[in-house]
Amino acid sequence: MIKNIVVIGSGVMGRGIAYVSTVGGFHTTLVDINEEQLSSAKQEITKIFEKGVARGKMTEALRTEAESRLLYTTDIVQAAKEADLIIEAVPEKLEIKKNVFETIDKHAKEDCYFATNTSTMSPTEIASFTNRPEKVIAMHFFNPAHKMKLVEIIRGLETSDETAEVIQQVAEQMGKETVVVNEFPGFVTSRISALVGNEAFYMLQEGIGTPEEIDKAIKLGLNYPMGPFELADLVGLDTRLNNLKYLHEKLGEKYRPAPLLEQYVKAGRLGRKTGRGVYDYTNKND
Repeated sequence: MIKNIVVIGSGVMGRGIAYVSTVGGFHTTLVDINEEQLSSAKQEITKIFEKGVARGKMTEALRTEAESRLLYTTDIVQAAKEADLIIEAVPEKLEIKKNVFETIDKHAKEDCYFATNTSTMSPTEIASFTNRPEKVIAMHFFNPAHKMKLVEIIRGLETSDETAEVIQQVAEQMGKETVVVNEFPGFVTSRISALVGNEAFYMLQEGIGTPEEIDKAIKLGLNYPMGPFELADLVGLDTRLNNLKYLHEKLGEKYRPAPLLEQYVKAGRLGRKTGRGVYDYTNKND
C-alpha cells in the first residue's frame, strides 16, 4: 500500500505533482538539491492552496491537513529510504535521470516503486538504470499538474502488471483520470501535441497568420482549450524543442523541428518562465 511518496525535482512539474499528491492524502516529500528552487516551490504551492480555499475548491481545514503532509528537503538519500513510491520529475536529460535512478535504487526499499514523469523518454531505458525494472513505469503528468485531469501511464518492456495497477490506483487517488499504454516514442499525447505545435511554427514561419490568429483558429475551429503557441509558451519552447529532436531521431522527418522554433530557443525566448516566448509576458501578471 502506498502511503509515502517522494517527488524528486521541484520545478514546474515536480511542485505540481507534489501538490496533487498531498491533496490526494499521501505523505509527500519534495526533493531538490537546489535550496532556492525548493523555496520557490514552497511559495508557489502555498499560493495554489490559498487560491483553492479562496475559490471554494477546498476548506481551510483540508488545506491545513494537506499541508501538514508535505515536507521539503535537499536530502535525496534519506527521502528515498522512507518512500513507497518515488516520482522523478527532473529535466528531460537522460544523464540527469540516470543519476537520479541509480541513486534511489541504492537507497530505496526493495518494494519501492519508481515512476518517471516524462513526455517522450523510454521507461524501459530508464528502468535499466535500476535493479528493479519490473517496478519502474512512466507517469506523464500534464502542465499545470494541479489542473490537468489526465495522467498518461506508460509501461516499459519489463513493467509488471502489479506495478501498472498500483500506479493507476495512485493516480486515481490523486484525482486524475488515467490511460495505460505501452511504450513507443512519444506515447500518445506527445506525438500528437508535438506535431500540432511544430506545424504551427511552420505556419508562422511561412507567414500564414499571426500567433494570435493561428491560436484562435485552432481553439475555436478544433475546440482546443489552448492554442499551440499558448501551450508551447506554457510548457517551455526549449522543452518542446528537446521533445521534437527526440521524436525526429526516433520517428523520422515529420517531427523535424521548425527552424523558427530553434531560433526562438537560441534567442532565449523560452516562454512564460523567461517572460517571453512566442508571446511577451513581461508586462502581464498572469
